[in-house]
Amino acid sequence: MFTIDAHLDIAMNALEWNRDLTKPVTEIRSREEGMNDKLDRAKGVVSLPALRAGKIGLVVATQIARYVEKGSNLPGWHSPEQAWAQSQGQLAWYKAMEEEGQMVQITNLPQLEAHLELWKDESVPDSTKPVGFILSLEGADSLVRLSYLEKAYEKGLRALGPAHYGPGRYADGTGMSGPLHPAGIELLKEMDRLGIILDITHLTDESFDQALSIFKGPVWASHHNCRALVDHQRQLTDDQIRRLIERDAVIGGSLDVWMIVPNWVRGKSDPFKDGAPLEAIINHYDHICQIAGNADHIAIGSDLDGMFGKEQSPYDLETIADLQKLPDLLAKRGYAAQDIEKVMHGNWLRFLRKNWA
Repeated sequence: MFTIDAHLDIAMNALEWNRDLTKPVTEIRSREEGMNDKLDRAKGVVSLPALRAGKIGLVVATQIARYVEKGSNLPGWHSPEQAWAQSQGQLAWYKAMEEEGQMVQITNLPQLEAHLELWKDESVPDSTKPVGFILSLEGADSLVRLSYLEKAYEKGLRALGPAHYGPGRYADGTGMSGPLHPAGIELLKEMDRLGIILDITHLTDESFDQALSIFKGPVWASHHNCRALVDHQRQLTDDQIRRLIERDAVIGGSLDVWMIVPNWVRGKSDPFKDGAPLEAIINHYDHICQIAGNADHIAIGSDLDGMFGKEQSPYDLETIADLQKLPDLLAKRGYAAQDIEKVMHGNWLRFLRKNWA
């Protein structure tokens, strides 16, 4: 079934992890054997061939480059200008993939509909079809000043999450508390003017409240799960879920295992003994559906290979192509065929068609 994944750090993996994502996952892993600079070396699950094998024909693909002050334990760049340059290097990689016919950027509704028609064409093998991507900025630190947002929009940026982990220049993120920074308030107003989608992922609870009050345009949660099931500030509370439903938002379920099951410890927990099967994400879908009274607000935002690999993915997921196991798993849990289609692609398409019309 045609599938949309609304959160993949593809260019980060290509540039910072030095992965040739035009190769099969097995080949990328083989080249990383013996490397130990990152926990997920030789354990990646994402590549462009794997996306095609899983019929994942459209993704929301990120630019991500954090600014960090002296003394920070977080990875990042020492000036906003360096972070901007890194984000532009990531964009250059996406453009190189376009030149090679591997990917195609989607910035408006006509392009989206044309891309969907291509993926419907059974006379063209999926293995030769480009993977469509909608460009999103995860964390706004790389915007040197507010005027850079329009520069980014002109280059195809269509969604933005103001925060990531820790302190940020526009908004603080996961693990923090407190409101938007003054620059973050101005950022939201400029996003409204340009028609950029607000991704509320990683915002603090206070910033979440503030952002939904200030921002009038379309909102989504690209990769988020439920705090009622895994109690952590990174997750959505039931009240936040209700408020997103009121805004007709879509919530992409993240496949980072610590967000699926409680008490997971990165680098220590065993993927099989302490982990979760792919089916466990449906517990989070069920919770959101019970609040909404329907299946109109759940979808996929896997975040696979987002600084983790098989060691922190569902244990029965070998590559991202295994997202094609979800339809059968959803059916086993009682989801109707039309609701399964909503999870796999329908809800994201409805959102985009409504807000790009």
